[in-house]
Amino acid sequence: MDKEKVTQTEEQTEVPAEKTELESLKEELENLKAEKDELYDQHLRTLAEYDNFRKRSQREKDAIYGDATAEAVKKLLPVIDSFERALNYECKDEEFKKGISLIQSTLKDVFSGMGVKEIPDVGEQFDPNLHEAVMHTEDPAYGENVITDCYRKGYTLNDKVIRFSMVIVAN
Repeated sequence: MDKEKVTQTEEQTEVPAEKTELESLKEELENLKAEKDELYDQHLRTLAEYDNFRKRSQREKDAIYGDATAEAVKKLLPVIDSFERALNYECKDEEFKKGISLIQSTLKDVFSGMGVKEIPDVGEQFDPNLHEAVMHTEDPAYGENVITDCYRKGYTLNDKVIRFSMVIVAN
């Protein structure tokens, strides 16, 4: 009988040992699953951060390019103004005047290709977002807030004003 008790005791101790080992394996599996889920979550967050960084960098690059283009065009606008003034003066040499006109039209074509447009002025309604009123005049030929004359042409670059038109507005 003692042998039977010893065998039963050994069997009883082996069963809890197996349960303990099984429970520890299950616990380790749960820990590994939790760690995998945490690492997967970190991976997804890193991918999202990288995507946001890439998009932000592209927006900043586009903004810098647009600003640099606008600055370059601003510096060249006085050249167009000078060509327009030169064409308004009387000149006895028609070939010279024709050459000035060709240079001006070439420069305007280059600006047009870059997205630069003249702001409409004389005869248009005054828009404070596009025009700068430097004077008001009483002129019955024009309606109220209509531009009667332009001192300096304004320009936009891709719908962004780079120089306002200086205009006279009818009251």
